[in-house]
Amino acid sequence: MENILLLEYLCQEHTNLTDEEIRTIEDISRNLPLIADLNQANVFIDCPTKEGKYAIVVAEAVPTTAKSVYKNPVVGKFAYESFEPAVFFTLRTGKNMFLNRALTQEGRTVEQSVVPIKGVHNQVIGTLIMEKDISEKLYHQDKMKALSEATETLSEILIGMTTDRPIIPEVIEEALFFIDPQGSILYYNPAAINLVSEVCSTDCTFGAQIETYFPCLKDVFYSPEELLVTELEILRKSFQVKKISLGQKAEGTFIIFRDMTELREKERELVLKSVAIREIHHRVKNNLQTVASLLRLQMRKGVSEDSKVHFIESLNRVLSIAHVYEIILSNSSVDDVEIYSLIEKIGNMLVYSGDVEHKDIKIKYSGPILTVKSNKAVSMALIINELIQNCMKHAFVGRAKGSIEVSFGVTKGSLFLSVTDDGVGYNAAAIPSLGLDIVKMMTEHDLSGKFSIRSNDVGTIASVKFPIERE
Repeated sequence: MENILLLEYLCQEHTNLTDEEIRTIEDISRNLPLIADLNQANVFIDCPTKEGKYAIVVAEAVPTTAKSVYKNPVVGKFAYESFEPAVFFTLRTGKNMFLNRALTQEGRTVEQSVVPIKGVHNQVIGTLIMEKDISEKLYHQDKMKALSEATETLSEILIGMTTDRPIIPEVIEEALFFIDPQGSILYYNPAAINLVSEVCSTDCTFGAQIETYFPCLKDVFYSPEELLVTELEILRKSFQVKKISLGQKAEGTFIIFRDMTELREKERELVLKSVAIREIHHRVKNNLQTVASLLRLQMRKGVSEDSKVHFIESLNRVLSIAHVYEIILSNSSVDDVEIYSLIEKIGNMLVYSGDVEHKDIKIKYSGPILTVKSNKAVSMALIINELIQNCMKHAFVGRAKGSIEVSFGVTKGSLFLSVTDDGVGYNAAAIPSLGLDIVKMMTEHDLSGKFSIRSNDVGTIASVKFPIERE
């Protein structure tokens, strides 16, 4: 009963489903435990959210006949298209998707099948999803593939060794040793000679114990694993070490060293650069917040009504740029900004937190999941701020309420952004606006795009379009 009540609450709170459609979802949810046990899989119902940007898990069942894919319940969590494309494909098209691979919110690879749930008018109101954990299956597949490739390569190596033509091991960059079950070296290639000389300052000789040169290999060599890949630190250098046992018939083991020092150093440099960039973004955001606080403080100290409007406009511009860095710091990427979140933050700040003279102004947003680099995001933030602020200032003069719609998308390699209101319309003969001058300048000079503004049937529409460069 609690599950049904929770399902009903989630559907009412986050979706546009009717009461009849919610009843349909509830009827299906009652059978989820049986479906989960029968298929030895986790089963879920996802429904599209009101804005269509995400899907939300409204019901789930964990099998008692198999291990669950998830450690924690996922009812009430949002699903994203980047992780579960099959779910969104089915929501949009109403088509089935079977045995599709997906990544769970806990980072596990699963085999996912999705079928649509349809309402009385045959429209898709949700999806029924079955997921099975295939992480272990993929691990064994990769292991077998690697073992197969290694066996094929080693067969060629062995043929070369027996015909006194060891062509392959002579030219590969990795240090290669062939060792008997007692740990004695039976073969080594030129790269192995150089490695021993570098690490031990001595010559590599046939019959010597591999542990004499590399004591750290003891655990690797005596490991029961036929194929083992690990990483070791030797003389402050990083090596990837592969151990390949050829089994009882061949009675030998290959040990292969690959120098990973340069790669690991580059990885460390990238991490340090990422940390430094995030720290710079954090300081920029804090500095912008400080400027905003100083502007607010100056306004509290007393400014004339004529000056107050200019202070508010400047404050909004500073905060719009600060939102760019807030979004960067909340993401894993150090330079990508999600446009929908940026528009939403700026729009809500201006409409719901600003001085709207007690007017009832509504704002809504529409657009795909799309990111741009931070330099373009700063320009976009100022453009969005000026266009919405222009609506708030001029569109609803003499009116008690109004609405604004901000939409964006991509077409033919260009990003378009439009801000539409149902206000009094655009007066081209009016006194030039600083805000619109800023929009025009930033669109043309910073984004190499075009800006236009005109009256439409019910108000004003302002549009910006600029090319998206592939980076």
